[in-house]
Amino acid sequence: MKFKIVLSTLVLSLFFLVSFAPAVKNDLNYLQDPTIQDIINSYKNNISLWPKPVIDKGVEWKEFSSIKRDTAYFTTHAQPEVILGKMLFFDPKLSGSNQISCSSCHDPEMGWTDRRKVSLGNNHLEGTRNTQSLFNIAERTSFFWDGRALTLEDQANGPLSAFHEMDMDVTKLPEKLKQYKGYLKLFKDAFGDEKITNTRINHALAVFQKSIKSQPSRFDRFIDGDYKSLTDQEIYGMHLFRTKARCMNCHNGTYLTDESFHNIGLTYYKRKYEDLGRYEFTKKADDVGKFKTPSLRDLLNTRPWMHNGFFDDLDGLINLYNSGMHMIDPTPEEKAKDPLYPYTDPLLQPLNLTQEEKTALKSFLESMNGTKYKMDRPKFPTE
Repeated sequence: MKFKIVLSTLVLSLFFLVSFAPAVKNDLNYLQDPTIQDIINSYKNNISLWPKPVIDKGVEWKEFSSIKRDTAYFTTHAQPEVILGKMLFFDPKLSGSNQISCSSCHDPEMGWTDRRKVSLGNNHLEGTRNTQSLFNIAERTSFFWDGRALTLEDQANGPLSAFHEMDMDVTKLPEKLKQYKGYLKLFKDAFGDEKITNTRINHALAVFQKSIKSQPSRFDRFIDGDYKSLTDQEIYGMHLFRTKARCMNCHNGTYLTDESFHNIGLTYYKRKYEDLGRYEFTKKADDVGKFKTPSLRDLLNTRPWMHNGFFDDLDGLINLYNSGMHMIDPTPEEKAKDPLYPYTDPLLQPLNLTQEEKTALKSFLESMNGTKYKMDRPKFPTE
């Protein structure tokens, strides 16, 4: 009887070891001092078996997931609403001067940005913030650096009417477009009749912009099981991104953004380049200096970076984050005197990355660049 019990126990133990060996093998906790190669090997498995990221308490996050190639691209761009939206997007007739279009700042050959620190619009007037890319814009939950628009339709009115952007009196835009038979036909194809309204203009623009998507990168292929698509250095950089570098507290999920707002220490409060960020919209003291977390998809196509466009070098940017970013936090006395004086987000901390680690992190960030296509500009209605 005792022999049977012992034998049964041995059988169950063997079953446990065989069944759970992969999970045990990929858990770095079973190694007292894992080497860099051990860490790299732990990622060459299904993402469900990867080491868990280092996430601060209270932070809501999502695991990485890959994007897929847009197999419906040509079908989508054959739809009448998208055809109309594309025409409107590229047509300078939507501006007061007939010289500026949406594509002046969102150029498809420049990652749907303009590669400038800040936008340049009507009469060559400069804006105050960096042009955000339109890659994967359909997945955003709010728009502008301060999140003041909740839909793309609402967002459209901003640049159309801004005096330093397109400077168009939007109340006169429908009548302006009605002068062109080509637009009457395009609106009829899209909406069933020739009526042109601001609501329809904004809707068509939004539908077109939602068709702008990143193409899969080597990072996506790795997630999907092609473990040779990233170098060992890039894989180690991804591990650092998820752990020591603390990036995943804000840049997570499919599009590497938490869709939230943070003060990362670049408010320049009461200095030359001051920008109060989300506070300008909400008027809440806690929002001073907060800006929307940008997606890291195709980041090499969307430089320069940050709300002010001050940074176009990844090495410099990584060094800045490595410092912890707490450059202008107020003293208790300053905060008591000025309730608006902003604190840098506590998620930002000194990282103490070595040069080897910074190089690996940079290589991983570069691996997320996948989009290469250019979009042809349409011929606009002229009569």
